[in-house]
Amino acid sequence: MPRSSASSTTGTCDVLIGRVVGSVVATQKNAKLEGSKLLLVQPLDLGGKDKGVTVLAIDSVDAGVGDRVLLVQDGRASQLALGKGTAAVDAAILGVIDSVELD
Repeated sequence: MPRSSASSTTGTCDVLIGRVVGSVVATQKNAKLEGSKLLLVQPLDLGGKDKGVTVLAIDSVDAGVGDRVLLVQDGRASQLALGKGTAAVDAAILGVIDSVELD
């Protein structure tokens, strides 16, 4: 999986590239997540192929199905990205990718 060169022991976390493959509607959820959009994200390798299992993530950037996105799978980083305080969050979408260039 594409990852940043970061380590959770230093207070940073990995960022992945993924593709939004679906959405989830939950009429009942934690009060801190009210109004949040839930999306299913398939992590990708650098070649754009599926890698690993699909992840349920909170959207912070208005991504949609088919978008390539930046995904973080760290509770604290997800909470910070969403600005939801200590909400129960394991994964968040941080950005929509316009392009990727490899050298």
